Amino acid sequence: METTVATDRAAAREPGRRAATARRLARLPDEGRATAWCALVVLAVVSVVLGCRSLDTDGITPVPQLLAFLPWLLVPALLGLLLSVAARWPLGCGWALLAAAVTGWFIQPYDPGPASAPDGPVVARLRVLTANLEFGQATDGLLTALRRERPDVVSVQECDAGCADALGSAAVRRAYPYRIIVTGSPAEGSAILSNRPLTRERDVPGELSMPGAVARIAGVTLRLQVAHPMPPMPGQLDVWRTELGRLRTYAAGRGDQPTLIAGDFNATQDHAAFRDLLDTGMRDSARATGVSRTPSWPSTTTPVLGAQIDHVLVSDALRPRTARFLDLRNTDHRALLVDLDLHAG
Repeated sequence: METTVATDRAAAREPGRRAATARRLARLPDEGRATAWCALVVLAVVSVVLGCRSLDTDGITPVPQLLAFLPWLLVPALLGLLLSVAARWPLGCGWALLAAAVTGWFIQPYDPGPASAPDGPVVARLRVLTANLEFGQATDGLLTALRRERPDVVSVQECDAGCADALGSAAVRRAYPYRIIVTGSPAEGSAILSNRPLTRERDVPGELSMPGAVARIAGVTLRLQVAHPMPPMPGQLDVWRTELGRLRTYAAGRGDQPTLIAGDFNATQDHAAFRDLLDTGMRDSARATGVSRTPSWPSTTTPVLGAQIDHVLVSDALRPRTARFLDLRNTDHRALLVDLDLHAG
């Protein structure tokens, strides 16, 4: 309620602020007025995105899409500063510096609070791999990664019919005798592979398949869940929020059971819907190992430019030791490989 009231008050003051800004711009010299207006437009867009981030909301299109690339707001903020300097507009200079400072603050890894220390000793060391194969096109790359990295648990997204056949080959069955494969459209298919016994659990509902399972490892029951909510496309934001909310409900209902959720979340730490999931006590393995801003998508521009939307989330009984992003051919995602300690108790 307080946030709503504050937002309403800010909206009520906004017309007056815009009018005051317009009056200041009108007093600028003619040669600087157009440049100042360009700075105003750039800084206004940046401020809307940062405002939604500050209010802990994902807003409406195009805000969720821009939030995925929040660190890169430093570029338009700097552009706004340069334009303001060129226009000799002091207010714009201050505005741009403030926008850059706020962006810098939000670039810090999201920290929902200190993690609880595991109660029991380490009973197993696990290697987990998650990979989005882009309609099955990266199946060969996945098979190569399995042979090279030898993960214990694998979460696969966008596994088409050809991918399902490849995962059913004799060689893969020998390495991973336990598997859950859900087929469908090329984007819909998903799989869980394991070298430890699996029991199928109820899937998290979604437009794209998100199977769940329970693995028995060194006497410990580990819940495993594939994540693949719909992306935040224009016109589909409600579906995206709903499916991330279902993953949050799954995480919140884990009780004391060790839980691992791995996949393409189509969300970053700058999305409120994803932070809500982290607020259940699940921890991001990339964040825990110091690589929380390493991009995983789109692979054509990573690691220079991109967003980290592929994650391995773990409960307190699992301690990430290392996390690495792997490049697979023929997919727009990078795979994520995480080494974990599983604690008893």
